[in-house]
Amino acid sequence: MILTVTPNPSLDRTYEVPALDRGEVIRATGERVDPGGKGVNVSRAVAAAGRRTVAVLPLGGAPGALVADLLQAQGIDVAPVPVAGATRSNIALAETDGVLTKINAPGPELTPAEREALLDAVRTQARAADWIACCGSLPRGLAATWYADVVTRAHADGTRIALDTSGPALLEAVRARPDVVKPNADELAQAVGRPLTTLGDALKAAGRLRELGARSVLASLGADGQLLVDGTGAWFGTAPVDAVRSNVGAGDASLAGFLIAGGQGPGALASAVAHGAAAVRLPGSVMPTPADLDPPAVTVTADIPADRALTEPTS
Repeated sequence: MILTVTPNPSLDRTYEVPALDRGEVIRATGERVDPGGKGVNVSRAVAAAGRRTVAVLPLGGAPGALVADLLQAQGIDVAPVPVAGATRSNIALAETDGVLTKINAPGPELTPAEREALLDAVRTQARAADWIACCGSLPRGLAATWYADVVTRAHADGTRIALDTSGPALLEAVRARPDVVKPNADELAQAVGRPLTTLGDALKAAGRLRELGARSVLASLGADGQLLVDGTGAWFGTAPVDAVRSNVGAGDASLAGFLIAGGQGPGALASAVAHGAAAVRLPGSVMPTPADLDPPAVTVTADIPADRALTEPTS
């Protein structure tokens, strides 16, 4: 079982639009309402693959109740932590050329009692978990060290843990030695404090995260592919994508694919790449099923072209 922890979940509305013109009336060509948040998306991808998953998340108000209903309808076991504030609602505008504009609400502020209840729920549910995936931003009321506390408690109980966050929360958590961290290119650049312009830069940055404490690094580099660096080596994975429909949740689908395949080594990287490539072909934040995957199209190599320029250099 894969347990996901999403401290700042959301109710996500995605509108497909021909183009985004400021000050104009824009008529959407498609609309979706989905439960949102990085960890939530990981659970959705795991469930779409036919695997059991439990989602731990704070939920409040009518949006929170709808998030729980939507997750349960997708076959996900929900372990809600009731909070006084209403779960945030986010909006995404997906243009036909693949450009995505997102408006993310701040979400409720958790009280000290709600913070402890969330930690207790994680510990209770983790007893049956093969992996814990802690994902996303921290809501108001949780210190930057909160993920580090979860990592320490998980390891004390003998459970492996993956982390997908950024900024101070990531830097605090890597010191607790999470088994996997999954930054994207921007988050990786931010973590090491320097721009990434080549694949070699990304490789060095992943190595730096390992020096800081991460046991392995799964870096999503957008259209350029994915990079895995651990104590045994480094691998680079790619898959062709003819057209991007939406990249919402693609990185979360990748992490799910990685954990489903065991969470280590080039085989797990290949699964991550296959899931990410399938996700960007789907609308909104729809998660891929096995029928959407194309494993033969994935290429994984230990011969990493370090001088290859990244498609969208980060700063």
